Amino acid sequence: MVGLSQKTVQNMLEMAMQIAQAEFAKPMCVCVCDPYGFLQGFARMDGAPVRSIAISQSKAYTAVRMGVHTHEFYARVQRDNVQVSYFADPQLTALPGGYVVRGANGEILGGIGVSALAPSEDQHITELVAEAVRKGEI
Repeated sequence: MVGLSQKTVQNMLEMAMQIAQAEFAKPMCVCVCDPYGFLQGFARMDGAPVRSIAISQSKAYTAVRMGVHTHEFYARVQRDNVQVSYFADPQLTALPGGYVVRGANGEILGGIGVSALAPSEDQHITELVAEAVRKGEI
């Protein structure tokens, strides 16, 4: 399984932090994981809440392990009226802000998770970064 280079991961972290600062002027945590859900890169902006460390990691992990963005996973658990715990993986979360990172051919390269902003803001950042990777811009 192909993954993300360390240079791409660093660029993803930087891009996410730049967007958070430029568009929302708030600190956040961002995590990038490999295609298996294991941590590949992480950054915590000055002043970001400590709780957002684990949340950002869970969002990236969930996106990769479930193969869908976390807002889609949230819709699924709502639609099917099931608890996240039914999936028997305590690291899963249905909070928006986790995104599957795909290559130009649709292959899963990894996941990105952002936490500390509003869920829609977290999701916005991950969408922009994942799209930049898919297009080969970073």
